[in-house]
Amino acid sequence: MLWKTGRRSQNIEDRRGLRISRGLGGGSIGIIVLALVALFFDIEPRIVMQGAEILGSGTSQTETQPIPPGQEEAKEFTSVVLADTEDTWRVLFPEQLNKKYEEPTLVLFSGVVQSACGFAQAAMGPFYCSTDQKVYIDLSFFDDLKKLGAAGDFAQAYVIAHEIGHHIQTLLGISDRILAQREHMNEAQRNALSVRQELQADCFAGVWANHAHRARNILESGDVEEGLNAAAAIGDDRLQKQSQGFVIPESFTHGSSEQRARWFRRGLESGKVSSCDTFNTKRL
Repeated sequence: MLWKTGRRSQNIEDRRGLRISRGLGGGSIGIIVLALVALFFDIEPRIVMQGAEILGSGTSQTETQPIPPGQEEAKEFTSVVLADTEDTWRVLFPEQLNKKYEEPTLVLFSGVVQSACGFAQAAMGPFYCSTDQKVYIDLSFFDDLKKLGAAGDFAQAYVIAHEIGHHIQTLLGISDRILAQREHMNEAQRNALSVRQELQADCFAGVWANHAHRARNILESGDVEEGLNAAAAIGDDRLQKQSQGFVIPESFTHGSSEQRARWFRRGLESGKVSSCDTFNTKRL
């Protein structure tokens, strides 16, 4: 991916080096476990934590620690990809949606982080919080992505663009509609709805890549394959097979490897937000 000459975003909040320790109040451990499980599967914490206080009644302390070494290039890369999503969606929103794009903030952290959606650990992966409209990522996640078999800078860009896809859903009112619908659903129905939400974010990531390449010629040979491979690498079926040795389709919250790759490709090939309506199609 050609990125080093790209514009750097000003919407980066660098909290690396800040360490948060928290004392837990009674009953809060189970709540936090639920939230962390949700974050691992990239489910917005606000969905899991409806009606609950994630932080409990304990106290917290913040102290400084060394920033993990070797992350400066990853920080620059993340800033460039974020800037590219800004430039792309700033054009697409008025063109395709007749709306003005509102840029999110991307928070870099190391270890643990406090968001408006609650307290999270880096091991749970990147996530988007619609309450404060911020994307949170520990840059060490890029190393974890390689371990999942999704190497390459465009694989990393896909992950960032996917989280921005959730921001698009917030701006379009989709996230709030999903939260309202979930209140009247059983677990299987909520899972199925979550799959549709996640596949749409994959498709939005593809829409970004389409227009970013056409406008700034960012893609190199092999980049599309890197993105498709990353989408497939974090499919529910593959992750479940790796972690527990078997697959439970009804527990999927993100979609299968085939679905994730297909919806990313759909956005990439069409370049149209309208092609990403995962909520009104029978075949995912």
